[in-house]
Amino acid sequence: MTGSVKNLAHAIADGVEDAGMEAKIRTVPRVSAKSEATEKTIPDAGEMYCSLEDLANCAGLAIGSPTRFGSMAAPLKYFLDSTGELWSRNILENRPGLAFTSTGSMHGGQEITLFGLITYMLHHGMIVLGSPYSIKELHHTTFGGTPYGPSHVSSKENAVLSKEEYLIAFQSGVRLAKLAHSIARQ
Repeated sequence: MTGSVKNLAHAIADGVEDAGMEAKIRTVPRVSAKSEATEKTIPDAGEMYCSLEDLANCAGLAIGSPTRFGSMAAPLKYFLDSTGELWSRNILENRPGLAFTSTGSMHGGQEITLFGLITYMLHHGMIVLGSPYSIKELHHTTFGGTPYGPSHVSSKENAVLSKEEYLIAFQSGVRLAKLAHSIARQ
C-alpha cells in the first residue's frame, strides 16, 4: 500500500540483474471480503500478476509481503494457497528462495512474517536463503534488515529504503542469482 515491498523487490531485482540473471517482478491481486468481487486478469498499471506458470518457470524465487498483524498479507496468502498443484508435483523443489517484508514499526512482526514465507518455501522443498552477516550493512542498519531476509521499516510518509536496507536487499538478490545460476548449471 505504501510501496515499501515494491521498493524491496526492485532492490533485490537490481542485485539479481547485477549478477547476470533476468529478474521478473510480479504482484498478486487484492482479495475482497465480498465473494462476488473479482480483480481484472491484467492490472491497469504496475507489475503483472503472478501466475503458477511464473513460479514453475523460475530459477529462483524472492517472495515478499507487507506485514499485517505479524503475518503475510491476505492477498499473498490467498495466492500461495493456490500453489498446491506445484507442491504435489515438486515443481519448486531445490530452487533457491528468499523472503522479504516491510512493517510499519520496528516491532511490527518482520521476523515472524519472514518465517511464514520461509515455511511456505520449505513445504515446497526450496533451498532457503537469508541475508547473512557477511553483508556488512546488516551490522549497521538501525531500521530494516534481518538475517532471515531483507526488510524495511516503513510509514505512510516514508516508503523509501534506507541505504542499508537497499544494500541488504541488493546483496541478497546477488546471492539468490548466484545460487540459482549454480544450480541451473548442474
